[in-house]
Amino acid sequence: MSIETESALTDDRAARRNVAVLVAAQAVIGSQMPMLFTIGGLAGQMLAPNACLATLPISLIVFGSMTTAPWISPFMAHSGRRAGFVAGCLGGAAGALIGAWAIAIGSFPLLLVGSYLTGIYMSAQGFFRFAATDRASAEFRPRAISYVMAGGLASAIIGPQLVKITAEATAIPFIGTYLAAAAVNLVGLGLVMLLDLPPQAPTPGAPRGRSIGQLLRSPRIAVAIICAMVSYALMNLVMTSTPLAVVGCGFTRNNAADVVTAHVLAMFVPSFFTGHLIARFGVLKIMGIGLAILAGAGVVGLAGVELTNFFGALILLGLGWNFGFIGATTLLASSHRPEERGRVQGLNDAIVFGCVTLASLASGGLMNCSGGDVVQGWDAVNLAMIPLLALAGASLIWLAMRPKEA
Repeated sequence: MSIETESALTDDRAARRNVAVLVAAQAVIGSQMPMLFTIGGLAGQMLAPNACLATLPISLIVFGSMTTAPWISPFMAHSGRRAGFVAGCLGGAAGALIGAWAIAIGSFPLLLVGSYLTGIYMSAQGFFRFAATDRASAEFRPRAISYVMAGGLASAIIGPQLVKITAEATAIPFIGTYLAAAAVNLVGLGLVMLLDLPPQAPTPGAPRGRSIGQLLRSPRIAVAIICAMVSYALMNLVMTSTPLAVVGCGFTRNNAADVVTAHVLAMFVPSFFTGHLIARFGVLKIMGIGLAILAGAGVVGLAGVELTNFFGALILLGLGWNFGFIGATTLLASSHRPEERGRVQGLNDAIVFGCVTLASLASGGLMNCSGGDVVQGWDAVNLAMIPLLALAGASLIWLAMRPKEA
């Protein structure tokens, strides 16, 4: 056995252990996402002075993630990824507790403050997929990313079920859900302490790599960021409006929770084989299939407002996100040098979640303020997918037609 092969096997043993911890953390901490995205718009509708602002609590979560990414990535580079994950759990717990307090006293501004702090958790959790590659060989890297993303499968079950148990458990709806989200963060805090990750701080005299401008001019990095941005933004745009649309069309909150459950399952179940598909067919093809599936979600959403349409659209939305986002993450991870890791990953997540913030802001406006009724609002949300899909599709075709880089 060669030294290189033995080293790769050693790295992959450590990587597999970290992946197991990250999968568990993704399952536990990640259950907040379906919880808060299911009730965030409904809580906002209950407290907001204007119906057009109903989804603003969800937007502030994403905005918090966007503004956190530029500093949490350098913080991880200096203090280690585990320290960044601890900060994320503490931020998420603080945000959830403030959210519960805000609902108890009927304060919409305070709910927005809590939502913003929750964004710290969302930003830190976004680096789980990168942490999975830190000790992984090039061969194991796509599967490591996929397995960690697959941890969301459990979160897809845990989160909505917690909503069903807690949403009406207190005299004022949703306080129990926010308290449950705080508890989830504290459990996750214990899990991330088990990670064994390499030091992130650069050694003195080590090369710094390319500047941000040079990185953005790299075709592979630029297309990876565009496709990740579009996949995540469209997923957020439609998912944020879905509970409002489902309830507005005469279905129950439990129906909305079930639709979100199906959506999040579709987001993460494919992760068990997405990495294998990327290794077999190539990352660009899988990303292209993901964009096509996202387009299909919009078509199903426009076809009607029966419960089956909501389930079908959201299932396709989750599947398209999985292929598009995991593919983009894999492309990005293979397109930069080790010394550029912190800079590239922080830049990527800042841009991605900046666009996601705009999508979640637009979601509430399109849903509640772009037509005369719920159906027209839901149609507007689905039609808004077209320009972003065109952008991502054009960029992917452009990259595929370019000569391969050395």
